[in-house]
Amino acid sequence: MTPPQPGASAPRLKPSRKDAVAGEANPPAMGLLLRIVVNALALVAVAYLVPGIGVTGFGGALIAAIVLGVVNAVLKPILIILSLPLEIITLGLFTFVINALLFWFVGQLGLGLSVHGFWPAFIGSIVLSIVSLILSALVRSVEKS
Repeated sequence: MTPPQPGASAPRLKPSRKDAVAGEANPPAMGLLLRIVVNALALVAVAYLVPGIGVTGFGGALIAAIVLGVVNAVLKPILIILSLPLEIITLGLFTFVINALLFWFVGQLGLGLSVHGFWPAFIGSIVLSIVSLILSALVRSVEKS
């Protein structure tokens, strides 16, 4: 391999983010909106499947999905660090309790999601994860084809 000539630019191995955004069919903001809609659909499914959980409609589910995403992004890491001894003792299973408490907390805010008790929140958070995973996989497979 010969060294590059002086004044010649090095070959670009990977396109820059600016190039990727200009050539993408779905810009990053569209991906975020799609994830919010998928999570709102998952919340509607959870309200249908789990007794003790309800949504006021799709608009309420959208608002609850946004708030749940923000709460999970901000509070969940803090709670996991604070409960690290319990996380270690339970081999990470205490994360299910944290997820349920955060789900219950969002339900108590009255923003379109209602959760009536800890156990519906516990079951609902697990079902939400599973349904969201399935819907996200379906969306990804549709995007690829």
